[in-house]
Amino acid sequence: MAEEREYLLGTHDEEIARLGVQHRVWRPRMLDAWRRAGFTVGQRILDVGCGPGYASLDLAEIVGPAGRVIAVDRSRRFLDVLDAARMRRGLGDVIEIHELDLDEAPLPAEGVDGVWSRWVFAFVTRPRDLLERVCRAVRPGGVVVMHEYFHYATWQLAPRLPELDELIRVVTESWRDSGGDPDIGLALPRWLVELGFEVRELRPMIDIVPPSDFVWQWPGTFVPNGVQRMVALGRLTPERGEAILAAFRERESDPNTLMVTPAMLEIIAVRR
Repeated sequence: MAEEREYLLGTHDEEIARLGVQHRVWRPRMLDAWRRAGFTVGQRILDVGCGPGYASLDLAEIVGPAGRVIAVDRSRRFLDVLDAARMRRGLGDVIEIHELDLDEAPLPAEGVDGVWSRWVFAFVTRPRDLLERVCRAVRPGGVVVMHEYFHYATWQLAPRLPELDELIRVVTESWRDSGGDPDIGLALPRWLVELGFEVRELRPMIDIVPPSDFVWQWPGTFVPNGVQRMVALGRLTPERGEAILAAFRERESDPNTLMVTPAMLEIIAVRR
């Protein structure tokens, strides 16, 4: 059996569920970006780093039976989740699945009408190289839509919570040690221009929300999984992890607490 390729927070059931919450929080912005990019019926769309396939399923509903979604990811476990979902929904002929290492492998597509990626380039070790391969897969006039972090350190609570600040610091250190860049977003527009694309839209996306707002669930569900993962990696002791989680839960119970989310950048670019 091939060894499962791990993500920063792993590929276990709790992480698959968290990614589902994350997708539902971001789905309205995602769909709006796709509409502005012109994603539509009959197109071939490449979903780079599809994970468990929540966006791939949405793309399949848009392109329809005459279109094709090419979903690629390095995690066999995530792709198995997508495989089961596409079959349940009768989308087996619309979504094709490919397991590959985005840091190295050629992409299984060319001449596509569009590309979607979210939280992918921040985690690969050679983002410029991946972007070159992505750009080569797009036809002239095709569109790339990307959602990536550009200033992760904006994530905080108001009033500040030192325990959350500590978790963010530890996660960021682990992230960078694994070869990723939590602030990759600002490098991407220049690279796209160098690779023959016209950047049509750049939109910063950041929220300030109380615990009652659904957006809170995006970073909020990250905290327990992040603590668990950092403990498993030996970057936090179990006792320290419990203390961080308890402090966050206490602050989360205060309806007047505010959360500033990690700063995201939306990029829409067209191949010349």
